[in-house]
Amino acid sequence: MTASPPSSSAAVPATRPCRVAFVNPPFLPDYSRGQRSPAVTRSGTLYYPIWLAYAAAWARGQGHEILLHDAVAWRRDEAASLDDVCTFRPDVVLVEGATPSIEADLAFAVRLKTRLPPTTQVFAVGTHVSALPDEALGMAPTLDGVIVGEYEIPLREILRARAAGRSPAGAEGVAVRGHPAGPRREFLTDLDGQPFVSEIYREFLPIDRYFNPNAHHPMVTILTGRGCPFHCSFCVFPQTLTGHVYRCRSLDSVLAEFQWVARHLPQVRGIFIEDDTFTADQARVREFAGRLRALGLPLTWTANARGDVALDTLIAMREAGLRGLCVGFESGSQALLDRIGKGTTLAVMEEFAHHARQAGVKVHGCFMVGLPGESKASMQETLQFALRLPLDTAQFYPLMVYPGTRAFREAARAGQLVPRAWRDWLSPEGLHNCVVRTADCGPATLVRFCNFARRRFYLRTSYLWHTFWKALTDAEERHRILRSARTFLGHLFRDA
Repeated sequence: MTASPPSSSAAVPATRPCRVAFVNPPFLPDYSRGQRSPAVTRSGTLYYPIWLAYAAAWARGQGHEILLHDAVAWRRDEAASLDDVCTFRPDVVLVEGATPSIEADLAFAVRLKTRLPPTTQVFAVGTHVSALPDEALGMAPTLDGVIVGEYEIPLREILRARAAGRSPAGAEGVAVRGHPAGPRREFLTDLDGQPFVSEIYREFLPIDRYFNPNAHHPMVTILTGRGCPFHCSFCVFPQTLTGHVYRCRSLDSVLAEFQWVARHLPQVRGIFIEDDTFTADQARVREFAGRLRALGLPLTWTANARGDVALDTLIAMREAGLRGLCVGFESGSQALLDRIGKGTTLAVMEEFAHHARQAGVKVHGCFMVGLPGESKASMQETLQFALRLPLDTAQFYPLMVYPGTRAFREAARAGQLVPRAWRDWLSPEGLHNCVVRTADCGPATLVRFCNFARRRFYLRTSYLWHTFWKALTDAEERHRILRSARTFLGHLFRDA
């Protein structure tokens, strides 16, 4: 599970310090660009710009001066964001883009390029441009290039080329007009050697603005490793940015960051571990839990997990302050799970859910419809599966396919993609839109089913009483529930 890819030389500094800006550009209010499926969410979720923040930490670790600008969290419009970045006088700028907002993201990058001196280099980054670098350069030909994959190694090459007074054309992970990106030969493996991302958050971001309903608020989001050893067809980060080898930080480093947060961010109540599958190495998880428990920190934590975590691991995690796990159950049809490469069974996931309840670990279940081979009957199987699992919360969405993923390629080959523009990945107000059809369901039918499934799950009398009791007896749960309910309930009833 923890085998290393080819070793990285990313710790070698550029020859001359630079001023590097990392920009999450404006789009819709509360647009959560940093999550796997970017959107304005029903629950009020707003992700940290985590890949930009980690790249900023790397650049600072190499001796460069940095700016991390999150226009969405700071509620800065385009004019204000352009002013903020230009005032920093950067030498190099990375502007992050995502599929639903890519036209606006690239347009912002182009306008920023025109405002800055000709010597300043502006590059687009993110999952979308990693998958479609040539298209992105065609849409924004005045940009200096596009970064393909994780940001740090290509940024290293850009800074080295700049110091040498040459173009980064042909450099690893850097695509420029007329020159494809050089092949990826390495990943960043020195994950311990950078400043903590929490330090970057404290200096540059409004921590109270970021919210995930599965974690206690205020919260920070960190990575303890990158890459995922599993091969789900729809999961965008491993297929466009991080790869399928799980590269881990040392537990000493992770625990030191937990301690740093407790000491320097006393307002923070929760830490979200955003690894694609934190529980991929359960022995590592148990060791982490034992050592974290011994520290006695005043923090809870949440993580992404696979629905196969053993009971003893769940108990160890809960005793170390784990609040809950986010788990992709995806479908109630074993045939569909096999088609998307889930690599597990309904029986295993159901046993896990009961073990989690036994261990006192909250579980947020993720379900989707519109998978290859989906039918109205299999959609009902998914709903019934969700209803019989002992889950604390759940989400139901149509399959969201993104460029660079096997799911996107399969849908395109089958003629099941329906959007005419990238903006169609979202509704006009920014909610997730349906971009696929199945043999017997169009996009509108899939969306209606998800809305129906959401109401069936949350409006059960037993569930409402359980939630009321949590809010009544636990102050932190009450804060989390009320903050999420402000937006979620309006959508729940409006979607009827």
